[in-house]
Amino acid sequence: MGFLNIIIPFIILISIVVFVHEYGHYYYARKYGVKVTDFSIGFGKELFGWTDKHGTRWKLCLIPLGGYVKFFGDVNPASQPDQLSKFSDEEKTYLLSTKKLYQRAIIVSAGPIANFILALVIFACVYMFFGKDFSVPVIQDVKVDSPAYKAGLKKGDQITSINDKTINSITEVSQSISLSDTNLIKITVLRDKKEFDFQIQAIVQEGKDNLGNNINRKMIGIQIVPLNNEINRQRLGPSKAIYHSLKEIWFTISTTMSYIGKMIVGTEKADQLGGPIKIAQISGQVAELGIIPFLSIMAYISISLGLINLFPIPLLDGGHLLFYFYEFVRGKPLSEKMQTYFFKFGLFVLLTLMFFSTYNDLKGLGLF
Repeated sequence: MGFLNIIIPFIILISIVVFVHEYGHYYYARKYGVKVTDFSIGFGKELFGWTDKHGTRWKLCLIPLGGYVKFFGDVNPASQPDQLSKFSDEEKTYLLSTKKLYQRAIIVSAGPIANFILALVIFACVYMFFGKDFSVPVIQDVKVDSPAYKAGLKKGDQITSINDKTINSITEVSQSISLSDTNLIKITVLRDKKEFDFQIQAIVQEGKDNLGNNINRKMIGIQIVPLNNEINRQRLGPSKAIYHSLKEIWFTISTTMSYIGKMIVGTEKADQLGGPIKIAQISGQVAELGIIPFLSIMAYISISLGLINLFPIPLLDGGHLLFYFYEFVRGKPLSEKMQTYFFKFGLFVLLTLMFFSTYNDLKGLGLF
């Protein structure tokens, strides 16, 4: 792929997702009387921008790897507050730190919530206007001596559930197998109008996903096709579209948290953790497949951004919410000295994660 074919879709995707996130913060900050000095898409040197009548500088910056909303009185874009003694009584009314606790919590959480809403809107629109796949999955082929072959699965078996989860489409088969909590997978099939249960010991193989990227995934050795080779894509009404969108958002969140938990305890490798380079590569690849895959990957990135920002790490939204929870429980905020220590710790954690994810990206490109 050419450089422009990668970087342009990446910038479009990241800019939209980041704008929605930051606008969530901005909207509720303005609503509760907090002055916003900067609304930035990207970091580093400003490429162009303008200042609105409220004194907010809207700008596009050189490095398109995120963005921020900076409130009046913040030391940095991570909303680390300056000392109150530096401000006049009038200026204090515009500070985030002087607002009621629930208002601060809403302003901080509005960014991640906006990301989840963006994903909901994208999924719902795709399901309503382009449809959702409900093709019935049938086994077309079973590889000889594979786990599925040894367990007794046969050509023509219709897969109805995996690990007691009902299967409603072809895509859910590989998804349910690869994301199974264990390698021992229970599969229920319909054969000659009778249900049969099978316990299959999956194997983990290195391979490539549909975009050609290296990935480790669980395999049982079957090939799936739609029943009677008929693709069943249905357009959904608003209520069903929202329902299935919420299910997809929750599924993405739960599987992400499950992977992170396994990575922490050492039962899952961390080599699937990707960073900006990986996102850029995937964005470019998906953009070539059409607008629907591109919108879908935008929704998944939006969910990921919202979820990551809720992690209880200082500098992230979740870190601020953790401080607010402490204030709610103790009845007073954490001392400025302790907040400074936590912000430094949060910076160290984020830089470590950024270094590690970038290393994985470069390793995936064969540079290590």
